[in-house]
Amino acid sequence: MKKPSEPARSRDRGAAIDDILRLGGKALEAQQGADAERLAREALARDSQHPGALHLLGVALLVQNRPREAIAPLEQAASKWTSAHVETHLGKALVESGRDSEALTRLRRAIECRPHFVAAFQELGMLLCAMRRFDEAEAVLRRGLEAEPTSVELSLDLGRFFLSRADAKNAKIAFARVLANAPRDPRALHGLGAALLYEGEIERAVERFRQVLAVQPDHLNTQLDLAHCLLQLGRSDDAVASLRAMVRSAPQHYGKAVKALVSAGRGRFWMRRSAAARFFNPDAL
Repeated sequence: MKKPSEPARSRDRGAAIDDILRLGGKALEAQQGADAERLAREALARDSQHPGALHLLGVALLVQNRPREAIAPLEQAASKWTSAHVETHLGKALVESGRDSEALTRLRRAIECRPHFVAAFQELGMLLCAMRRFDEAEAVLRRGLEAEPTSVELSLDLGRFFLSRADAKNAKIAFARVLANAPRDPRALHGLGAALLYEGEIERAVERFRQVLAVQPDHLNTQLDLAHCLLQLGRSDDAVASLRAMVRSAPQHYGKAVKALVSAGRGRFWMRRSAAARFFNPDAL
């Protein structure tokens, strides 16, 4: 029987690796980092220099919170494969390992790659914000939107960036861009409500926060923001009812509910925890 030729064996090996990598990709989508790592190592046992397998291994280690281990395979992959995905994941591993200057170089390289990878602009923008280089961060996010104008994630990040800079006007523009295509997106609705709250438009902020809770009733920050607004409007009973509902559904956030009332001057009469507990859960008496 004639043995397969070397090119045929190489094709078979390549096809087997491709099958393994597809399974590894599905494992990552399912947040099964350990399975993805096992599959990546299986592929590397067949070809120790395969850039796709090296990339899969690096990402699998990243999702398992092992960024320092992820750097080596990602560097190897980057040396063999020009890819925005590889450069972005390497930049992320470097950031999480405390090597910001090296990460900056990699992420700047990532946003120059084609095709574009939205996460590259997001990671670079976050890193520049962390370094307090806010003008550069804004420029990167805007450039990302120019490259990928339909990206919901970049519009959300830009809106959050403006909120962090107390720029409610531009934050509203960014969140409105999302809502034009996805009117019920809870992240954009909450962001728009927060921007309105910054501007003192409390009634309009309440409307947005209620819209969020209609879509996502357990959205903690919205529950707290809504209660804050209601207290500001003098609608204390509604605010307390909202906070009580939050505590009943998520008792672990009891402390945040207490803080919300105390900060509004409503809880200074509580000298004991038991009194606060009875206030938030009168049915337990």
